Amino acid sequence: MRSVSLLLAMLAGASQASAQEPQKQVSSASTVQELTVTAGQTPVQALIDRKVYTITTDLQAGSGVAADVLNRIPSVNVDPDGGVTLRGQGSVTILVDGKPSAQFSGAAQGMSLLQFPAGEIDKIEVLTNPPSQYKAEGTGGVINIVTRKTHRSGASGVTRINLGDKRRFVASLDGAYNQNRLRLSGGIGLRQEAKERLVTSERTTLNALPSPIRATQSLDERFRRLIPSARIDLAYDLTSSRTVDLSLDHRELSGDRYFDQHNMAGPIGLASTSITDRHSDGYEWSVDDSKAISLEQKLSRPNETLTVSARRGAVRERERYAYRNTYAFPAADPRYDHLYLSLDLIKTQFSLDYDLPMASARELRLGLSVEADQNAFDNRGDTVTSGTGAILSNPDITNHFRYRQRVHAAYVDFQTLLGSYHFDAGARLEATSVSTRQITGGISGGYDSLALYPTLNLKRSLSDDDTFTASVSRRVNRPDPESLNPFADHQDTHNLRAGNPDLRPQETWSVEAGYAHEGPLNYAATIFFRQDRNSFTEVVRPISDDVVLTTKANLPRQRSGGLEFSARGKLGSTLTYGLSGVAFQMEIDPSGLGSGQQKSTSGLNLKFNLDYRPTALDVAQFSFNRTDKRLTPQGQIDAINLVNFGYKHDFRPDLSLVVTVSDLLNSQRTTRHNASAVLVETFQRHQYGRIGYVGLTYTFGGPKKGKSGFDYEQ
Repeated sequence: MRSVSLLLAMLAGASQASAQEPQKQVSSASTVQELTVTAGQTPVQALIDRKVYTITTDLQAGSGVAADVLNRIPSVNVDPDGGVTLRGQGSVTILVDGKPSAQFSGAAQGMSLLQFPAGEIDKIEVLTNPPSQYKAEGTGGVINIVTRKTHRSGASGVTRINLGDKRRFVASLDGAYNQNRLRLSGGIGLRQEAKERLVTSERTTLNALPSPIRATQSLDERFRRLIPSARIDLAYDLTSSRTVDLSLDHRELSGDRYFDQHNMAGPIGLASTSITDRHSDGYEWSVDDSKAISLEQKLSRPNETLTVSARRGAVRERERYAYRNTYAFPAADPRYDHLYLSLDLIKTQFSLDYDLPMASARELRLGLSVEADQNAFDNRGDTVTSGTGAILSNPDITNHFRYRQRVHAAYVDFQTLLGSYHFDAGARLEATSVSTRQITGGISGGYDSLALYPTLNLKRSLSDDDTFTASVSRRVNRPDPESLNPFADHQDTHNLRAGNPDLRPQETWSVEAGYAHEGPLNYAATIFFRQDRNSFTEVVRPISDDVVLTTKANLPRQRSGGLEFSARGKLGSTLTYGLSGVAFQMEIDPSGLGSGQQKSTSGLNLKFNLDYRPTALDVAQFSFNRTDKRLTPQGQIDAINLVNFGYKHDFRPDLSLVVTVSDLLNSQRTTRHNASAVLVETFQRHQYGRIGYVGLTYTFGGPKKGKSGFDYEQ
């Protein structure tokens, strides 16, 4: 902590020596001391219950995906598989325009973050203790993706074309038309991506007989995907007090995926007794569809509104793989098999929200909602009989699993101003019903629950430049369908994965207090603490000499806390910097999971961003992101360092050249170490993430930006 304080002090001295006159935000009567920071490449607005990051100045947004943008947001980290953590904690709920989305639900969340075009994003809202109008799901917090819309009159838009290495490309056209009562916006896009990752593992099965067995695997996986997308949003004022809004979103993925795997196993210190190879040729297809409609009615009082909305999202995935298995030792004839995976997810939501702003900065919100999820997993596999070529169904890899969830919710939220204190207090009542059915084995399960989730946010202005905030909340994280499905995924026959039907929901209490200062140097610090019960974790155990099974389990208790800090300012007239990080300590109780001793660790997640503007027409961006090691019941996951670079040149106010390189050092390696009484393992997944793009951005319609402007999308 002392090093963090010294670093902030050094930055303060450098900034004060070279800073220009600070700009102040003028708040309206209905806005209570909002803080807007304009220094740095990621402008942030600190509200009572969230931080809002505008990402239109991020050069990665033109060619990247949502995961690239999120990795630049303070306290947020996205791993190579799309897994999100906030302040080092997983179980983060992703919303789109404040609403749940099927494409960011359950197992689909990671893949969606790696597909969602960053060019569609206007802002990112981070809520560590969300108010009660948001669903209680997500013990790690809530990240709300606010999509891009424009309210300027007439027609306007932006088109981008980016070409990358290995035949990658990104093309998009976004536009808007606003006239009188009509507000229309939308866009189309086409992305082709190519990825490669190398998975290696080295493990020793200690309880193997007659002696421990050492096994090594290496898997080189490559895939190419084509991703078209389209979206449209139409808002129309039926009358001066009634507005209807309709939105449609469609995203599709198709592509080839193949890998080569080499496996060796044998007693420690002796020659290998098993040498095999496995080749896969596969095809994957998925589609995400979202439809929403809402009706907003203004009532008799000023700004009093009643909103009725309905939303339906569907995710469908189909994968098919053909495998060839060859045996070098002991020698045997090749064996062929097939695997077919199918997922159908439908999410439906209805909500009724009432909002009543009152005098003296008071505001009352009430609401009701019903959310229904339906999941169907249908997986099957077969083997080809040697000699005859007959295809026989394989019951070990055939599975049919159904999941149903209903969440009925009611909430109340009230904001008021008492002297210099701004309070936002609320509570959400959720009744949940979950049912599961394993059709293949004839096993049913599920649970019902009724729980109250309170939230309190407080903000006090200490001066024109200084603000104090505090908050507390209780939240829940329910197991996603894939985590409850006991079917073992056999895509990698030496590293199987399966769910746990006995997994219980995770409950979390979170409390924090923070301080923020606005001036030549903008800085903030927040102390936080979390108490988790039944948090989710993964457990690895051997099921044969060279095969392990990874499954889910509940940790009885987990505590974590730390300091979140950030600083933004200028160094001279051409450099703008941003520094943020989380110094944390975590303690877990793995009793019942093969270890009776508590484990603890501490670390520092760090981000540093630098903007260099040598002229009014040029800007270069550099960003560094470090995710420190993470504790697991059986070991740890090593740190990951990520470096990105971008450059932009304005030929004209409406035409720009953009060059970006993500993961400049090709360092996206997820390394997991496991150690137990029966297994010692090192598992590494290296995502070759260095990707370069060169592109052009052209804006049309509406007022042109000046030469000194940077926000070319708006």
